Amino acid sequence: MTTENEHYCRDDNHNRTKSDIEEYGLSVILIEASDYLPSFAYSIGLWAKYNHPEIICFGLSTQTLHSIINDVADSVKSGQKIETNKTYNDIFENSKAEFIQIDNRNLADYFGTAIDFYNSESFPAIQLIWTDRNDKFPWETDFEEEFIYKQPLLDRNADFKFYEAKNVAVFTTRQWLELGKPILRVIHDNDGDWQFLTGDQMPEDILIVALHQMIIKDKTLNEVFDLEYGEEAEREFIGGKWIRNDIENEDDE
Repeated sequence: MTTENEHYCRDDNHNRTKSDIEEYGLSVILIEASDYLPSFAYSIGLWAKYNHPEIICFGLSTQTLHSIINDVADSVKSGQKIETNKTYNDIFENSKAEFIQIDNRNLADYFGTAIDFYNSESFPAIQLIWTDRNDKFPWETDFEEEFIYKQPLLDRNADFKFYEAKNVAVFTTRQWLELGKPILRVIHDNDGDWQFLTGDQMPEDILIVALHQMIIKDKTLNEVFDLEYGEEAEREFIGGKWIRNDIENEDDE
């Protein structure tokens, strides 16, 4: 079965996806992990061919993700309806799994090729959730911290999409906090720090606030939650298009 890694010509993507669905019943899109963002894989075609929600899973090797998506798809092809909020013990060898319903406000962040294929963001999708080494789900007490940000929970958090904790400290400006000026530049440093800048700040204007405080005041900042380490994004006004670039010289910040 053909798999895809992020960037092909849009027409090639569509034709390849259509061909896979015709031959195999689905296409599986594989995205490798980066230094900041987790790996993930998702199906295209289960909704078109079997009237079943598409499936996505995060945080494992792409080889494992590919196998899991295909195994679950085989169950769908045989007529099984995958249920959300039900524990499955037969997907992983020695651990549990559950499926959760994805909030459609999170679709565009991960299902780009599927959206192109369906020409819509309204198709249903579910997320396969795996447990940690103690067989605990992310929403359970004492879930292992190192795995928390490897599988974002897409049934929630549509109003706060960043992978970091809501109370993580970020840099912003006095002009934003006290004068209400818009954030026009966002920087994600190589060391992981976030800067939310108005563009007219001086060094003495820099303040530290909680990340959630930024998002509460301006939800459009969620649009750059996936900036990689060493990337920045700029816009001309709130609601404007973000232009993303690599950071040229952090020493100037």
